[in-house]
Amino acid sequence: MGEHPAPGLKIGLTGGIGSGKSTVARRFGALGALVVDTDALAHALTAPGGAAIPAIAAAFGAEMIGSDGAMDRAKMRALVFARPDERRRLEAILHPLIGEATHAQASRAGAGQAVVFDVPLLTESGTWRARVDRVVVVDCAEATQVARVVQRSGWTAEAVERAIAQQASRAQRRAIADAVIVNEALALAALEAEVDALWAAWTAA
Repeated sequence: MGEHPAPGLKIGLTGGIGSGKSTVARRFGALGALVVDTDALAHALTAPGGAAIPAIAAAFGAEMIGSDGAMDRAKMRALVFARPDERRRLEAILHPLIGEATHAQASRAGAGQAVVFDVPLLTESGTWRARVDRVVVVDCAEATQVARVVQRSGWTAEAVERAIAQQASRAQRRAIADAVIVNEALALAALEAEVDALWAAWTAA
């Protein structure tokens, strides 16, 4: 008995592409939370030598693996955008592996340390709401999302709009939220101050 640390607060963090969710995650980390980035875990699984690579090659063909040994993200993105059935095949490979990696990383939290699960598709999953104590959504207008992603990634506006259409709507995300941070025209200091206030309120007990 007593070999496992007492769990701390479990926070689910989500938001659409270009919302500023990653900046909020970094701030939670600076405040002392253990941040589990499920997108980063998925990238590691599909990087050269990643645990998902053999199954992806078997399911989708060697042409989906680049010369560096990583999944060809551009090819796979084009495929799953066009074919929902192919998206489901990819998810069937990745989701169990992401789940295992998420659990392993979260288990490293210290006694009483809050864990922030940064999950882009938290709303869509249907299961995360019950797995965390609080959900915070980072929200902004769709036009803002498009402008930010075009600027940082070089995607076309049309490609960003397609990505947004694949995600939950703003209303769906807000419906499961315990708190919403509207990151529309906030300077970095103001955004961080909102995260600080939320952290203070939720960890005060």
